[in-house]
Amino acid sequence: MNPARRTTAAAATVAATTAVLATAGGLLAAAPASAATTCTSPVFKRQFFANTTFSGTPKKTDCDSAVDENWSTRAPASGLPKDNFGVRWTVTRDFGSGGPFALSVSAQDGVRVYVDNVRKINIWKNVSATASKTLNLTLPKGKHTVRVDYASWTGKANVKFTYAPRTSAAVDKVKPLVPTGLAVSYDRTTAKAKLTWAQNKELDLAGYRVYRRPLDATTWTRQATTASTTYTDTTLPVTGASYAYELRAYDKAGNESAGTAVKTVTTVDRTAPSAPSGLAADSESTGLKVTWSAVTDASSYRVYRSTSAAGTYSLAGSTVGVSYLDTEPAEGSTRYYRVTALDAAGNESARSNAVSGKRRDLTPPDAVTGMTVTPTEYGFELNWDANPAPDLFRYVVYTGELLRDEEDQVCSAHQEVWLAPGVTSYRYTTLPDGVERCFLVDVYDTSWNSPYD
Repeated sequence: MNPARRTTAAAATVAATTAVLATAGGLLAAAPASAATTCTSPVFKRQFFANTTFSGTPKKTDCDSAVDENWSTRAPASGLPKDNFGVRWTVTRDFGSGGPFALSVSAQDGVRVYVDNVRKINIWKNVSATASKTLNLTLPKGKHTVRVDYASWTGKANVKFTYAPRTSAAVDKVKPLVPTGLAVSYDRTTAKAKLTWAQNKELDLAGYRVYRRPLDATTWTRQATTASTTYTDTTLPVTGASYAYELRAYDKAGNESAGTAVKTVTTVDRTAPSAPSGLAADSESTGLKVTWSAVTDASSYRVYRSTSAAGTYSLAGSTVGVSYLDTEPAEGSTRYYRVTALDAAGNESARSNAVSGKRRDLTPPDAVTGMTVTPTEYGFELNWDANPAPDLFRYVVYTGELLRDEEDQVCSAHQEVWLAPGVTSYRYTTLPDGVERCFLVDVYDTSWNSPYD
């Protein structure tokens, strides 16, 4: 590598000042000096010294992304000697949950490694070949400062240092820290939930696991595994139910963190209830009553009506109950019905299977008129006017004895004969002369309605 050229310029802030010194012989202008240099972690702050004791003001300070130099027999930077110089690297960073780490170093000549000002590696001597050492140690969670001191006395100069988590499952038993900053937003238009969170500080982080469960349940289901800090859930049911989310981090050894605080969303409801079943249509005195079985999650129902099974169904009405009285059909007419269920969000189910009902005829025909009774040699001859009822079914002739008391007389009659709709006379011939009888002719329609019922 070229001397002192591998720096991270964007992470460094260097201020230079010029001092004017007063001497007995006059004025002397001093050279610019390096002031405060700030390097953003995990970049190292690097300082060059013209000695191996790291004393005095550094000759140069910059930022270095890694400790990995091979100056051979050259000077490490302009203005420094090629022998008897020192370089110091320092970084403070967050090690997350900590755990087992490996510190590895190789150098010619001397090198020392410190963690939180405690020396962990010491190869501090002038050598003729590169010496190496690896140290395994466990770091507590949180921030730690790592410092590398390198000294070159004579001959070739090179140094390399790395620190890395040990990711073997047999070694690493430390769970990652719980992720932070979890936020969940729900888009009611797309029915998607977006989760975002902060980057975890673990050096051996493998990724994150997103878990979801219905809010009223206790068992989590893993929805996704990602290395990103965002996830969009596109699998939420659109039923109006609420769901809980939890995020966990996992490392390269397979250790999983505890879950974050629960975040919840309530989904948009676009799922219609099931179609009603168990339909029936029965005639009532004022119309046709349609009934059906209750549907889970239904808040109301719509009843559709048609004059034929395969015809066009129009909305007859709606109800919050499980029955509907349709007063539109005329007596004796047939109607076909299909019913849908609606939930609180207004989602309407498919239509039910059709059911038909015929409204009973409850209107009796008019009473028989124009009745005459004529005595004959062997009984009586009855005649009456034809009844105009369009659904006339039959006439029933009643005959009996006339019972009298001081104030009233009553005909105690019984059915004599049933006659077809076209018959308007009857001859009663089973009596001898002088026998008295009373008669009544009743009329029925096809629904068994009678004016005397």
